[in-house]
Amino acid sequence: MRIHPEGWPWIGAALTTGLLSLALRRRTAGGLALLAAMGFAFFFRDPDRHPPNPCSDLVLSPADGTIVTLQRQAEPDWLQDERAWRIGIFLSIFDVHINRFPVTGKVVRMAHYPGAFRPAFEEDVWKRNERQVFHLEDEQGRRILMVQIAGLVARRTVAWVKPGQRLTCGERFGLIRFGSRMEIFLPGSARILTAPGQKVRAGETPLALLGNP
Repeated sequence: MRIHPEGWPWIGAALTTGLLSLALRRRTAGGLALLAAMGFAFFFRDPDRHPPNPCSDLVLSPADGTIVTLQRQAEPDWLQDERAWRIGIFLSIFDVHINRFPVTGKVVRMAHYPGAFRPAFEEDVWKRNERQVFHLEDEQGRRILMVQIAGLVARRTVAWVKPGQRLTCGERFGLIRFGSRMEIFLPGSARILTAPGQKVRAGETPLALLGNP
């Protein structure tokens, strides 16, 4: 099982604490620390994914988790669409938390917003909680808005991309610690391929088929 480098400091700290505790005959503390190290290793696992080829008109899920929101909603700032699709994905602590790019295209701009740390399953956390917003364009100029959202336990969003950077569909771009939510806004002309309650996998599960720009 591959572990993402972001996880090694957490795993190393817990493992060191556990071994030192056992050396000092503090068996309970040592055992708990070693269990924590195993938990961190599980959380930061980074499996390979295999995006559809080609995926030129597809929007792939940017996160593992469960579809909890699928609705029409105005998005006047980036998509400028009164009937945009909003898709919300809830990530439990058991899901893979490596985020992947939903299309082949570029990051036009990014914005970080401080906020609360409400539970990620609440509907309005995408505009209340700590979050990172990505304004994207695919190769045909079609716009997508994507939001990494911190939750009650997930207190930090991590992005490894910068404005102007180009990525291919399914490429890793960030993560959220430790249980969280991802929102994605698509043009109203998109044909939705998912439904509430569906389990999705980042970089593999199609969420929608985009229409003409």
